[in-house]
Amino acid sequence: MNSALALLAEWMPHQRWYSSKGSAPELRLLESRQLPSAPGADAVVMLLIVVDESASPPITYQVPIVRRSAASAADSAHRVGVGDDGTVLVDGPHDIAYTTVLQEQLALGPQPMTANVLTGEQSNTSIVFRPRSAPPVICKLFRQLNPGVNPDIELQTALAQAGSAHVPRAVGHLEGSWPDPARADSTITGSLAFAQEFLPDVEDAWRVALRAAASGESFTVQAHALGAATADVHLSLARLFPTGNADEAARGMISGAWQRRLAIATAEVPGLGRHRQAIAAVYERAMSAPWPPLQRVHGDYHLGQVLHVPRRGWVLLDFEGEPMRPIRERMLPDSALRDVAGMLRSFDYVAGSLERDGAASSLSPWARASRVAFLGGYEHRTGAPATGPLLDAFELDKAVYEAIYEGRNRPGWLGIPLSAIDRLVGSE
Repeated sequence: MNSALALLAEWMPHQRWYSSKGSAPELRLLESRQLPSAPGADAVVMLLIVVDESASPPITYQVPIVRRSAASAADSAHRVGVGDDGTVLVDGPHDIAYTTVLQEQLALGPQPMTANVLTGEQSNTSIVFRPRSAPPVICKLFRQLNPGVNPDIELQTALAQAGSAHVPRAVGHLEGSWPDPARADSTITGSLAFAQEFLPDVEDAWRVALRAAASGESFTVQAHALGAATADVHLSLARLFPTGNADEAARGMISGAWQRRLAIATAEVPGLGRHRQAIAAVYERAMSAPWPPLQRVHGDYHLGQVLHVPRRGWVLLDFEGEPMRPIRERMLPDSALRDVAGMLRSFDYVAGSLERDGAASSLSPWARASRVAFLGGYEHRTGAPATGPLLDAFELDKAVYEAIYEGRNRPGWLGIPLSAIDRLVGSE
């Protein structure tokens, strides 16, 4: 198994779901589990649970692999590597031996299914199962493992069972246990995978909005409807899950996160330090403004997290929350304005990305009209104003987060969040 760990340490940094970019993994095997496979098959299906101790705090990953002979793995484009015994390790989601086991574990049915991995996924791996005589199902394999029920499962399942048309129908989920990396005498139980209705041949809101902006078409009607759908989901979550008062302790936790993010951004992003006092003033005004009750929210809301489904409207996906936030924070009641702010920033990104690529000269009026329409739809459903110092602070915090991300990953895009920060502090 040491050879497998060495192969994983070379392979994992090249996977989009590996979060500690720029550092070499320090992997420790927590568990190696052989999964049942078809009798006589030239494949051994394994589930490896490893902890990467190069990260702080350490991150636990699940890595399903399939061991095959060199002959049977000859055509695989998803090799992890070749073991000391000459067998080839293949990334499990791309191998029929593993997807067949996963189909059985999720009780998707006995009929044969094709299974394809979606491209473009980042923190997880999504596999689409297509039965011959039933609707397709998409299964999200959680690469990073955390204790408890993943909020994506918890929130979407509750919304679907309550009859919400704004989330996919939940099909099932898979839980598992693994050794606690910090305590040899303890185990952790958490979510491994989540299966739900797959909606084929539809576009996400990012592509719909991008096409409208590029062609000079208004997006206000769609944005208003998206605001209304967002409010519907928030109202449902407030009914289905406990809410809490935004007391001093809760506000302090949120404010502390703002301040920590700002400290990171001013240290990493050149030129942002000149705005530090102005940003802090926006946060201070928010702390003294009225706060609505806290509730469960999406947590990482933007145009790419919403699908446009004909005759059904807007459908929200991926309720896991912001990947940079600890999982415990993502499961706590929060301000619904965090989601509103995320969507407002997403409209700016549509305009900024097209301007950056030279596809348009100035799309600020398009973004502004879309933002106003989204807020109008949201406020019409909730019956309460969303604008004010608190929304300003959440939007500014989101732009600060974007500045950190772009500085680390896409420096050429830094102008988009920096221009938003200029606008948000300059309007004060």
